[in-house]
Amino acid sequence: MIYHDKSGVFRFRRHTLATQMLGLAAIMMLAIAPCFAQQMTLNETGSTLLYPLFTTWVAQYGKAHPDVHINIAATGSEAGIQQVIAGKANIGASDAYMSDADIRQHPQVINVPLAIAAQTINYNVPNLNATHLKLDGPTLAAIYSGTVRTWDAPQIAALNPGVALPHHAIVPIRRAEGSGDTFVFTQFLTFSTPSWESDRGYGTTIDWPNVPGSMTAVGNAGMVKTIQATAYSIGYVGVSYSDDIAQAKLGTVALKNGAGEYVLPTRDSIMAGAASLGARTPPDERLTLVYAPASGSYPLVNYEYAVVSIRQPDASTAAAIRHFLLWAIVPSEDNEAVLTAAHFIPLPPHTWELSQAQIQSIK
Repeated sequence: MIYHDKSGVFRFRRHTLATQMLGLAAIMMLAIAPCFAQQMTLNETGSTLLYPLFTTWVAQYGKAHPDVHINIAATGSEAGIQQVIAGKANIGASDAYMSDADIRQHPQVINVPLAIAAQTINYNVPNLNATHLKLDGPTLAAIYSGTVRTWDAPQIAALNPGVALPHHAIVPIRRAEGSGDTFVFTQFLTFSTPSWESDRGYGTTIDWPNVPGSMTAVGNAGMVKTIQATAYSIGYVGVSYSDDIAQAKLGTVALKNGAGEYVLPTRDSIMAGAASLGARTPPDERLTLVYAPASGSYPLVNYEYAVVSIRQPDASTAAAIRHFLLWAIVPSEDNEAVLTAAHFIPLPPHTWELSQAQIQSIK
């Protein structure tokens, strides 16, 4: 489901509803606090972008709830979805929402936003990594299609006047496994570039063009390492790996948004992207936040999902999942500090209300 909206209500609603949300959240958490007669184990797997956040969440939750043990694994968003569908995981972490066709086939599975994140476009071009090169969707599509092959190609030079671009082959890097980062990146190419939409489209996996010299990497950590190790390369990385990107001294692209501006992935620009589209989030919360039309918005923004079956094997398991997920999204200064440290943004009020309603349906 794709919705575009020009309203900018995120900041306004966040402030006017903050007190109400905090009070409701506190009452809700007290009301649903589980008490288990024995140790409970939950299994989470999926998104490598969400993995750093889940690592912190699980450690903190375990201190307060030692009777619940949560196993986590970074296997990629597609694997997270499929493991939940197969009944092999309780929670699938995903940067991508399930398609209409998949929902029709598996109506018991819900897609619950937990936070807001983004992808960055990073590169390793000697002597230019400190420069924020400008790129747009059509030029990135041409790079990943193989029609733009060198860094000094006219399409790139036109976007970066005065920059001494090298005459060297570009090495495009993409994810090897089914990935929500690929889903978001190829959505951007699809929405911004008609030729990509008609030829390739978007998904956690797609039929990539065969570009000579292109490479693959596993996970976001693998993407950072491969870009760092490969001169003249370019790739897409989840924003939760911003510290790794900085340590690797990679360049970060200023990306052209739906308003025609070249924008870096800052907290404010990611919030602006979410604000301009998030008000249209439907009850099932499957919504793209990519390529927002608002001024100042970063174009590679997405909800981070917990993919969960509402039909759990027993009441205790259902209660444990509900409590953990509600705990993870409850508005509080501590929770916001955790999200900020991992480069995520809390859900706006409208989406938070929808997420907690979906979580309560888990039985």
